[in-house]
Amino acid sequence: MLLSHQKQLSEIPPILGKYPLVDGLAVFSYILLLLLDLLSNMNPKAFFNWSSGKDAALALHYLLQDASYQVAYLLTTVSAEHQRVSMHGLRAALLREQLETIGIPYGLVELPEDTTHATYEQVMKEEMGRLKAQGYTYAAFGDIFLEDLRRYREDQLASCGMQGVFPLWKRDTTELIHEFLDLGFRSVVVCVNGALLDPSFAGRVIDKDFIKDLPGNVDPCGENGEFHTFCFDAPFFQAPIDYAVGETVSKIYRNGEQEYTYWFCDLLSEKVDA
Repeated sequence: MLLSHQKQLSEIPPILGKYPLVDGLAVFSYILLLLLDLLSNMNPKAFFNWSSGKDAALALHYLLQDASYQVAYLLTTVSAEHQRVSMHGLRAALLREQLETIGIPYGLVELPEDTTHATYEQVMKEEMGRLKAQGYTYAAFGDIFLEDLRRYREDQLASCGMQGVFPLWKRDTTELIHEFLDLGFRSVVVCVNGALLDPSFAGRVIDKDFIKDLPGNVDPCGENGEFHTFCFDAPFFQAPIDYAVGETVSKIYRNGEQEYTYWFCDLLSEKVDA
């Protein structure tokens, strides 16, 4: 990069003697543009851990405005067997439509069915190694206040020689959800924790009425896993994503003797599933 800039400078014609003021300003402007371009390419490369939901969308929105980083890649984990986003249950077809309208290069990491924690860490470590070799030194997340989750992420990144970026960290979640709406973002609920929310919340578009209807023990952003979303419109989308609401189904997860019921609203792609 620097050598090519030096070559370009050497090719500027020696015309300063004819119009010293005008030509001097032109050369100064040219050099300034080259320096700005050089500096922009010196900013560290970051990839974003893209969940397809509202918090990820808002965090990416702020990160794209931060000149300290080059956000050059979006990364999402999906089920290899079911082709759905991990934890959200969103169809990979809708995920791809979303990623395409964002316009940033992306990749999907496929996880096998019933992935163990050890398998997940191994798969992600290999992916981090691949990205590290391509010059990525930062990984960004949409986490807001879960200290243990952030510590886990930072420990895993440190083992790969990377650092974490958390654009929404410690923001008030009530302020964030209203900011999300005020900025023109739109999202729909795709999954709810049955122990905390009625199944009727699945499939609802997040708006001010939705926020009012949330029980007092549910975080407005669902940061504790109370609900997950699909962001179908954002200021940095080239166009909103059309979808149709399918059936809502339950799935029971077991952890030892404990059982957890989650309700998933199946969203259909207007393009693929029409």
